[in-house]
Amino acid sequence: MMRVLCMVVGLMFAAASLAQNSTPGLVSAAAVAPRPWTSLSPDQQHLLQKFQGNWSSLPTARQQALANGSHRWLAMSPQQRNNAQQRFTRWRAMPPAQRQQLRQRWQHFKSLPPEQQQKVRQDFQKFRQLPLDQRQALRQQWRQMTPEQRRANPAQRPPARIVRPSPAMARPSPMAARGPHTAHRPA
Repeated sequence: MMRVLCMVVGLMFAAASLAQNSTPGLVSAAAVAPRPWTSLSPDQQHLLQKFQGNWSSLPTARQQALANGSHRWLAMSPQQRNNAQQRFTRWRAMPPAQRQQLRQRWQHFKSLPPEQQQKVRQDFQKFRQLPLDQRQALRQQWRQMTPEQRRANPAQRPPARIVRPSPAMARPSPMAARGPHTAHRPA
């Protein structure tokens, strides 16, 4: 149950970050009316039971983020949940500098034109299909190249391990600084 709660909190960070981004055509979570506890499904209430006592005092954006995160969690298959838990665990274990680097990489990737994004995805899939020893050899070869050689031979660059970042990775949430253990407390 604790793992599930950690995942829901992680999803909450992702949703909160989305709510902070002002995307044209989307209604921000801050513009939504407070969400009553009774509007949650019984399964959502079960997942979020830790928040029940202070639900009405949570900021509207936080309520919405929790509700959205629990809805996404419940829609996942067991394998998707397991994968999400593993990614969240790896993310939490990363040093802040590495998280920031991944956020920057994700921002750079998202700034690419759709055709280039698709090419990166395809190249990464090809790379993943190589035998492990070939992938390791390519990574080692890349590490041994000078920055000038790397710029001259971008096609030889082995794809980085893709961490499928949540939107929270793209833009740190102010709640993330407090950590998941305090996420249930009202701000």
